[in-house]
Amino acid sequence: MNPISESSHERERVDKSHLPRLAPETYRGLVAVHWTLTLEDRATGWLTPGFLSHFRETLLHACARYGLACPAYVLMPDHMHLLWLGLGPESDQRVAIEFARKHLRPELAPAQWQHQVHDRVLRGSETLPGAFLAVANYILENPVRAKLVARWQDYPFTGACVAGYPDLDLCREDYWELFWRIHHRLIQSH
Repeated sequence: MNPISESSHERERVDKSHLPRLAPETYRGLVAVHWTLTLEDRATGWLTPGFLSHFRETLLHACARYGLACPAYVLMPDHMHLLWLGLGPESDQRVAIEFARKHLRPELAPAQWQHQVHDRVLRGSETLPGAFLAVANYILENPVRAKLVARWQDYPFTGACVAGYPDLDLCREDYWELFWRIHHRLIQSH
């Protein structure tokens, strides 16, 4: 066999086993990212009130440590969605997502994470309030699309996390107005 074609075939196989990654600086600073974390083989059985409690604690630490806010998340039976916003130039979402995966891993056992997370960095017009809200609503409507509940507000595994604001309630009528005021205050202080 020709070593050049064998090497090309090997590169092709490896390239297909990993999604391409954006440059690390893409995830730093005042950036918005929609993260999707999926369980290997779409494993289920790990999503419990106890896991939710551990998840919220881990999320709070990730947000505080890496300068992030999470205006919306939803935990589904076999995956989870997180919408994160960087609050300052030191914010680093790539490092934060690995921190969260590492600290959630023991609570998932025997289930395991898929090797790689999926991310969508919001850019340009996607960061404008209407488009951003559409991404958040897409995330929150997951349990409705999966026919787990009739309204996302009835699903117990949704929420938001902003360090220092434990009473921030995603189901409040004025949630987004309140969130953006808090967000503005936080980015001003960084």
